[in-house]
Amino acid sequence: MQRRHFTLAALGAVCLPHAQAQSWPQRPVKVLQGFAAGGNADAIARLVGTEMSKGLGQPFVVEALAGAGGTLASGAVARAASDGYTMLLATGGHAVAGALYEKLPYQTVTSFQMVSTITFFPFLLVTQADSKYRTLRDVLTAAKATKGGIAYGSAGVGSTHHLVGELLAKMAGVEFLHVPFRGDSASITALLGGEIPFIVAPPTAVLGQLKAGKLRALAVTGAQRWTGMPEVPTVAEQSVAGFDVRSWAGWMLPAGTPRTIVEHLHAETQKALQVPAVKARLEEMGGEVRGSTPQEMTAMVAAELQKWTQVVADAKIPRL
Repeated sequence: MQRRHFTLAALGAVCLPHAQAQSWPQRPVKVLQGFAAGGNADAIARLVGTEMSKGLGQPFVVEALAGAGGTLASGAVARAASDGYTMLLATGGHAVAGALYEKLPYQTVTSFQMVSTITFFPFLLVTQADSKYRTLRDVLTAAKATKGGIAYGSAGVGSTHHLVGELLAKMAGVEFLHVPFRGDSASITALLGGEIPFIVAPPTAVLGQLKAGKLRALAVTGAQRWTGMPEVPTVAEQSVAGFDVRSWAGWMLPAGTPRTIVEHLHAETQKALQVPAVKARLEEMGGEVRGSTPQEMTAMVAAELQKWTQVVADAKIPRL
């Protein structure tokens, strides 16, 4: 009898997580994002999470855990229970951090269960409206003719913006001098003040200045022209064949989260992305709305990690 009792108890312990997964969610879902409250990551998490909560019957509570390039939030989610109640709104910086940081308290890919991508968005190469550089080709020509290259600004050392410039220099066969600033606002101020000839920035950061005629976009970094400014050519159209860099945002869970929860979240994500108001708002933010399967997202993050690791090595950027 004692042996039979032990067997049934063990069976119950094994079945409990499955039963909990079947009844999920029974309480609010916490969503962590690793950047400032009110920024793009925060806005995307709240927008999509609010829509998904309608189908799931529980709210998505978004919290900003900013710092260390988003790694604080990633680490907190990697350590969380695999019960579907803690999610990460990850961005392209997740893979960049994996390439840049020597030691992280998690593995960029295997410590997480991917759910779905949400949106992809390019960067813009931007100069002053009255700059002598009228096209990206002008910039590349000047860089080739200038010892040490010409300067460009970014939102900081190790930011995706920074690595976009390094990859462009490598693929175009030129040299650039990277000038880091504390965020997009500081780099835009420096550009407007004539301190640097061009910057790399996300569309949302510079759209107002572009529309006001104070800045001019030289190129978009994605494979296709950005729908928000279809007149701006891609980098690839301007002598750098194959150049395609887009950041992204998507949902991740701790590794080991039950499959039924992953499938439920995946299905609700796809539904939310089809809602016209959600899709329109994401597009207004500069994004191309595109969901994925968990497997596709896993492969994408792994490829991004490999790409940026190589860029960091080639540019001899010290790992943190």
